[in-house]
Amino acid sequence: MLGLSALELARIQFAFTVSFHIIFPAITIGLASYLAVLEGLWLKTGNKTYRDLYHFWSKIFAVNFGMGVVSGLVMSFQFGTNWSFFSQFAGSITGPLLAYEVLTAFFLEAGFLGVMLFGWNRVGPGLHFFATCMVALGTLVSTFWILSSNSWMQTPQGHEIIDGIAVPVDWLKVVFNPSFPYRLLHMTTAAFLSSAFFIGASAAWHLLRGRDTQAMRKMLSMAMWMALIVAPIQAIIGDMHGLNTLKYQPAKIAAMEGHWENKPGEATPLILFGWPDMQREETRFKVEIPKLGSLILTHSLTEQVPALKSFPPEDRPNSTIVFWTFRIMVALGILMIIAGFWSLWLRSRGRLYNSRPFLHFILWMGPSGILAILAGWFTTEIGRQPWVVYGLLRTKDAVSAHGELQMSISLLAFIVIYSSVFGVGFSYMMRLIRKGPQEHEGEEKSVEGRPSRPLSAVKEDLDDRS
Repeated sequence: MLGLSALELARIQFAFTVSFHIIFPAITIGLASYLAVLEGLWLKTGNKTYRDLYHFWSKIFAVNFGMGVVSGLVMSFQFGTNWSFFSQFAGSITGPLLAYEVLTAFFLEAGFLGVMLFGWNRVGPGLHFFATCMVALGTLVSTFWILSSNSWMQTPQGHEIIDGIAVPVDWLKVVFNPSFPYRLLHMTTAAFLSSAFFIGASAAWHLLRGRDTQAMRKMLSMAMWMALIVAPIQAIIGDMHGLNTLKYQPAKIAAMEGHWENKPGEATPLILFGWPDMQREETRFKVEIPKLGSLILTHSLTEQVPALKSFPPEDRPNSTIVFWTFRIMVALGILMIIAGFWSLWLRSRGRLYNSRPFLHFILWMGPSGILAILAGWFTTEIGRQPWVVYGLLRTKDAVSAHGELQMSISLLAFIVIYSSVFGVGFSYMMRLIRKGPQEHEGEEKSVEGRPSRPLSAVKEDLDDRS
């Protein structure tokens, strides 16, 4: 297929399935906590707007959760089908970590999900709120184990290599490997920001069309408070994560910066823009700021950042891709910070809900969180190359013995099926969002002592009346 090798096709297929999958858990993590906050506020204040918003966003959560489970199952099977030698090498570590995720997080989520989605008028408010909190906790526990497994692949420790297999000898070191705390915080806050801008964009869409209700104002207000508080915190976490990556994966940092060589006695400049050329071993058309690279990456004006030429060519990540995915992620993060402070300025002047330029900006920023996560994920995973387990197992040695034809057929099948199935799911979710929250949702309506409608997480007619 297009002259690509089986290894390249396997990498593309895994990247494709991961890219689809990561969208849904990111939104699910943020929405689950948002739902817990909404229900808690409703119980505390009695404000029915929070109840209406809870019922509206619980439908979006249900759709995301379902698509996330399906895409996650497909992705996990690829460890055995396309990356069997990775499973053989690291299965004794990654297998138990993923099993812990199922035994703790997934069972916790599944156990309380039914009560959360279908039990509003069938259990007491305290028990229902507890179920919502348990689902939210389950999404965070799931994030813990998945990030622990992936972080071990980035910064492995707590193991021994016995007969060519990584065998765990200290599970605390395996789980709490050097990059894990930073990656866990970075991904969790990214999920919260993704949901915040998703919610904010939904509110902006309705406000721009004249639907200025209390529910829309609450949605936008809560989303912008999240952006104002969490986006700057995310920048700080990102800086800490960068320092950790510099220590344990210096080649990745060199690729992210498009930095090829150091001049004796000179601090490293920051390359704002350019085109890293892997063949010519230089960054062409670069625009740089002297010494700023050292200041940002080492917090010093004298220390130098490792350069790509200090690593053998076979150990260098693809700087052309990593350089730009990193900058896309940073640019979107800066726009999120701007959105937060812009909202604060408008809020102080009483114009948060009727400033059309701001509402258009927030509408366009709706997918920014997801795009930033994808860009960051590409930076992390491509920047780890040519290793699948950093310093221990090369990607070319981890792939299964498939031919180009088999990989081409399976990749095309994934593209067609995913586009169809998840395209329908996404379209359905957008129809729900266009309809928006309705008043008096959750109020019990019965006929002859029975519920007027069958149990369903999504009950409404989806005709778009906006």
